[in-house]
Amino acid sequence: MDAVYRHQRYIYDVTRKYYLFGRDRLIDELAPRDGACIVEIGCGTARNLIRIARKYPSARLFGLDASEAMLDTAARAIRRARLEDRIALRHGYAEALTPALYGLGEPFDEAIFPYSLSMIPDWKQAIRAAGSSISQTGRIHIVDFGDLAGFAAPLRAGLLAWLRLFHVAPRTELLHTLEANCDAGSLRTLTGRYAFLFRGATPDL
Repeated sequence: MDAVYRHQRYIYDVTRKYYLFGRDRLIDELAPRDGACIVEIGCGTARNLIRIARKYPSARLFGLDASEAMLDTAARAIRRARLEDRIALRHGYAEALTPALYGLGEPFDEAIFPYSLSMIPDWKQAIRAAGSSISQTGRIHIVDFGDLAGFAAPLRAGLLAWLRLFHVAPRTELLHTLEANCDAGSLRTLTGRYAFLFRGATPDL
């Protein structure tokens, strides 16, 4: 991951806003309880964590990322925002997530995957680890690329080829599993099925 983001981290937030759609919608609809523990898996530059901290002042926030370079950028952003006392960062893989990684003796309330599952090779284990790390009433939140089924075939092929340049592989199996099994209202797709948003109990994979 450091090889991928060592240089990209400096322009990440500027460029990703043009194609990582739905992140702010997820945050705006998060609606955590007061004092909730929220972990973001694949926190990158901490852009989302900072936005969550400002929108939900009582939340306790935790970020996990596989790239030490990204975490360095995230720590700098958090210091600039003066949120060091609200946001804790750790280096590690999503598949190994536990509350104990942050010295917590209690589970998380919310676990967020912000366009990260499409970059995690063992994405099923990442979801299982998140599910084991949240409380019985906790929720998983996902925003990620969809199956692009609403796009014309040449455009879809071009988009998929472009995403592969960034080591991104849309998890169409996950989307289709959610569509077949999740409750109405917990899953939404964006225009052209470009991306999807999910909020609910841990998916049964």
